[in-house]
Amino acid sequence: MEQVSVRDASAPARTAAAGEGISREELALAARNHGLPLEALRYEVTPPGLHYVLVHYDIPAADPDDWRLAVRGLVRAPLSLDLAALRALPSVTHRVTMECAGNGRALLSPRPVSQPWLTGAVGTADWTGVPLHLVLAEAGVRPEAVEAVFTGADHGVERGVEQDYRRSLPVGATGEGSGVLLAHTMNGLPLPPQHGSPCGWSSPAGTGWRTSSGCARSPWSTRRSPASSSPWPTATGGPTRPRTPPVSRSPGSSRAR
Repeated sequence: MEQVSVRDASAPARTAAAGEGISREELALAARNHGLPLEALRYEVTPPGLHYVLVHYDIPAADPDDWRLAVRGLVRAPLSLDLAALRALPSVTHRVTMECAGNGRALLSPRPVSQPWLTGAVGTADWTGVPLHLVLAEAGVRPEAVEAVFTGADHGVERGVEQDYRRSLPVGATGEGSGVLLAHTMNGLPLPPQHGSPCGWSSPAGTGWRTSSGCARSPWSTRRSPASSSPWPTATGGPTRPRTPPVSRSPGSSRAR
């Protein structure tokens, strides 16, 4: 089998040349990430199999029995919660309509070369989970913390860099009333693998849904993450997660919201 370097696995971002058709790589992304069928608009709540999917790297083989949410870094009492412990905390349900930031990309001119969305990257679901502020209150975030960094079990290559999937939020966007959830249930059922089983996180603060398969880690830091323009602590999870081969996001990149 031909060996491909990490740097070559995910090409730099670019726009399509005039007259350039959809590439084989873009078709591969379209087959992997499906949109909402038009007739599914009849449902007030989108069934999981019809809700749009955007997989950033791999879909981890997360075992709910082994999964852990670790909260560490600038906290007074580091935590390690299994799924049962997380589910035992008070939960709320948010009905959320989400749309990928790249929806309609394939209709643009010039066209960014990436997941070739038409108009189907949208869906509505009932997400049930634990408000993030409850977990942070138990851990006791220290005053010098500036950013929370969420690290998922998703692993892949982007722009030539092998990495875990990470996103972050500023401290001020994580308190009571922020609406940030550690979600473990979708439409009344456990999260399916393509939507971040066994746990993901949802934020109304411009980042939308981040199904980091088990929201593996959430560490708190004094440094701003490159994945965010704002500062705060970090959280992590899934120390026993299996490592699967990196999946490239070639070509281009898009972020679900």
